[in-house]
Amino acid sequence: MNSSSRPASSSTRPTVSPNSRPQVNTHTKVLDTTHGRILCIADIRGRLSGLNDLAREANAKAIIHTGDFGFFESNSLDRINDRTLRHLTMYSPLIPSTQRTHFLAPDNTSQAIRATVDISLLSEFPLLLSGQLKLSVPVYTVWGACEDVVILEKFRAGIYNIDNLHVLDEATTYCLDVGGVKLRLLGLGGALVPHKMFDNGDGSATIAGGQGTMWTTALQIGELVDTAQRVFDPTETRLLVTHASPGREGIMAQLALVLKADLSISAGLHFRYASSYNEFSVQSDLEGFRHKLIAGKEAFDKVWDSVKQQVDTVIDEHQRVLLDKALSVIERVPNAQGPEEPSWKNCWNWNLCDAAFGSLVLDVKDGRISAELKSQGFNYAYRRTATPSNVVPTPNSTTSSLPNATSNPPTKGSTPVQAEKPLSPHPKEIRSPLVPVASGKETPKESSPSTPAPKSNGSGTPAPPSDKAEKEKQKRKEKEKEKKERKDRERTEAKEKEASTSEEKADPALNALAPAPTSASAPTPIPVSAPEQSGKATPEAPIADVRDGMKSPTTDSTGARTPTSKRSSRHPWTLFVKLPQQSTEADVRSFFGGETAGVTKVTFLPFKGSPHHRARPLAYVEFGDDETMKAGLDKNDEKMGEGTVSVQIATDREERADRGVRGGPRGRGRGFAARNFAAAGLTRGTPRANGEARESAAA
Repeated sequence: MNSSSRPASSSTRPTVSPNSRPQVNTHTKVLDTTHGRILCIADIRGRLSGLNDLAREANAKAIIHTGDFGFFESNSLDRINDRTLRHLTMYSPLIPSTQRTHFLAPDNTSQAIRATVDISLLSEFPLLLSGQLKLSVPVYTVWGACEDVVILEKFRAGIYNIDNLHVLDEATTYCLDVGGVKLRLLGLGGALVPHKMFDNGDGSATIAGGQGTMWTTALQIGELVDTAQRVFDPTETRLLVTHASPGREGIMAQLALVLKADLSISAGLHFRYASSYNEFSVQSDLEGFRHKLIAGKEAFDKVWDSVKQQVDTVIDEHQRVLLDKALSVIERVPNAQGPEEPSWKNCWNWNLCDAAFGSLVLDVKDGRISAELKSQGFNYAYRRTATPSNVVPTPNSTTSSLPNATSNPPTKGSTPVQAEKPLSPHPKEIRSPLVPVASGKETPKESSPSTPAPKSNGSGTPAPPSDKAEKEKQKRKEKEKEKKERKDRERTEAKEKEASTSEEKADPALNALAPAPTSASAPTPIPVSAPEQSGKATPEAPIADVRDGMKSPTTDSTGARTPTSKRSSRHPWTLFVKLPQQSTEADVRSFFGGETAGVTKVTFLPFKGSPHHRARPLAYVEFGDDETMKAGLDKNDEKMGEGTVSVQIATDREERADRGVRGGPRGRGRGFAARNFAAAGLTRGTPRANGEARESAAA
């Protein structure tokens, strides 16, 4: 019966009887009877040549793989739908980042991707099949969520056979004799999608898939249980290999219980860290474990109730045996009142990150299986260059408490705030006992001398309920006063700025020499050295971690100085570039690789340097994503014209560091000199070297 005439059940295709099919593969592979290392990885994603490299680095005798292996060949492209093809293109390790950016551009259609991508960019499986690529150690693998089901059917039928490549499925199992341990491998491939568990798609018998994806079926689970029961040996150690994680999927955890698994390895979560756990370590009690299993059972029951009648009318007696075994897995929930489930503490699980980011090595010696877990992890270097406006405040920061600033004064090295940029305003509901400084002097705080000063660590005596309303009223008054003082200060600064720049507007050279104006009313940072006990506010310390522990005023100022500009947030994937000579935007784009480099914007910095010298041209180059930015960063110290280009991650300091202008009073003397320079034909755009502004002014 073809797929168009059958219901959504996988049971319409007849399968071979579990009792009449060929005997289960119980061959034992002896790796090393005294000591052996087994490399466990996930999601190699078609870069099969990397298997030999990884085995050599880990000194492994064998590889166990889960997740997307890369079972694709040239004619598989015709069977992959557009959505899956875009997914494979996005994550294939065989496609360079710049080329991937071009493929996945918003204006690039699925038809354009299909016309450009060939099988060599998705998988090296054809090389493995033809013999051009050989595996140096035995590889045992299940299939993942993105595979061609037709290729797996050819392996199961014996049409495809590759040296050292062993596919773990519901009817095939292997036993490895290594380091005094007989390790039984049981495998279940495909994504766990409850509403597809009774749909074969383009698969035959018990496995299912179609359009470049594969998923798990109920009959597949039933046959794996049947296989495990037929080869059961209490002297063996059982390792269950699945694509879906037992930590997330209750049905997979139930399957591990039924198979009496001692260990499990899974993929599918794609974290940068691998995880190692047993249920006892992540569940507060056995009831928490039972809750996960019951949730998986309920999800399955919803689907089963809707298709049960259809399935019962089309399955034969052999399929009924497998279905009953699958249903026994769903019903396997430990009794809360019965004896403790052994696997609750004894079954150990690993969920692996992608092969590009980490691996697990099982080192087996003298009957003991030790584990070496390696993960690339997260990169936190971006926090060193993050601007305060991009920093997300910690949730519930209003309820957190830090030690008093006087008892643990923070060091300068730990200050994450750049003094040149203001902190983002805190939420309005965060109030502070600190009053913003308006003129460099302390502002008296209107507080009752009989009320003790609150302690920053939360250990202060709470106010009586009768005083609560009065304190709230006091805080509102302080807040209104703060707001008024801030507005007055901003108006004063604006007037001073307008007065100081009125004579410079006609002469652009004056702006090139004059430093950024600093308001005379800007407060001087004063370290906090004593707790509040005098009824006066302590000026804000420019230390971000101390401020976060206290309640901060709703002001744009950091407490260090009044900001003179409102800069927008830096683009997260920006590089700061020093060019060896005057260049155009096209020159910069060409240097980074042209259209495929992922450059989205080039911004040249205007020069505000000495008119007698020319410094290196500066530019900010923005990229579309993190990978293309890293590729651009590799261009550091490469040749461009007759010199080299300096490339680094952009911060807010490079522009100031390379302009050569430092401080100094801005008065009529500067404006006079600038006007003479302009009269001599020297304009604002002329670059200069550090320190030469002082020499020209002295002349």
